[in-house]
Amino acid sequence: MPAILLGLIALAAVAFGIAWFLRANPSSIARLLRPILVVLGAIGVGGLLILGLRFLPGLLPELMGLAGVVIAALIARAARHRPSGGFSSPGTGQRTEVRTAFLQAWIDHATGDVGGTVLSGRFVGRTLDTLTDAELLGLHGDCASDPDSLKVLEAYLDRRLGGDWRNGQRPPPAGPRTDMSRDEALAVLGLAEGATADEIRAAHRRLIQRMHPDVGGTADLAARINRAKDVLLGG
Repeated sequence: MPAILLGLIALAAVAFGIAWFLRANPSSIARLLRPILVVLGAIGVGGLLILGLRFLPGLLPELMGLAGVVIAALIARAARHRPSGGFSSPGTGQRTEVRTAFLQAWIDHATGDVGGTVLSGRFVGRTLDTLTDAELLGLHGDCASDPDSLKVLEAYLDRRLGGDWRNGQRPPPAGPRTDMSRDEALAVLGLAEGATADEIRAAHRRLIQRMHPDVGGTADLAARINRAKDVLLGG
């Protein structure tokens, strides 16, 4: 009789282990516990079968049926308490950070929120959530020369403003700016402090060939690229 009791205790321990395993984060424990639970389950079930056949063959079906009911109930209870969506996806509850020419940004995988700080240009040092809608759209124009910054900012604009800003429901551009700083000019041309005159001219030529209105760019962007070259060359 004590042997059968020990077998039942072992089987109950396995059942509780299965329920706990289903509630736990598989990314941290699945590899460790899966083989252990399989072995323990096999030992528990095998021990119960051996003991039942040896000592209480008449009660074996009832004992196995009871064990099955207990395990099923525990697994069902664990499933009800599992967060919706099943196992956590990689990165859940974490942030991914990205740095571009204009932005230091982050994305929260759990909520989908996007945020960041402006690294260059007229809004340098400000966080995205402190900028007005009009300022954000101005920043969007400033980022036009850097595709990576543009993608990050557009993800933030989609989250904050919805799709309307993409459908022409945005304030008209204020026109080319002439108050460009040296740091902003370097960012527009994708250069670092200390760039030579030849490097400035080469960067200007490369960008203007890609962003000129004749090849699908805009007049405002072309004007900014030209202005950046003038600021850096003292023109």
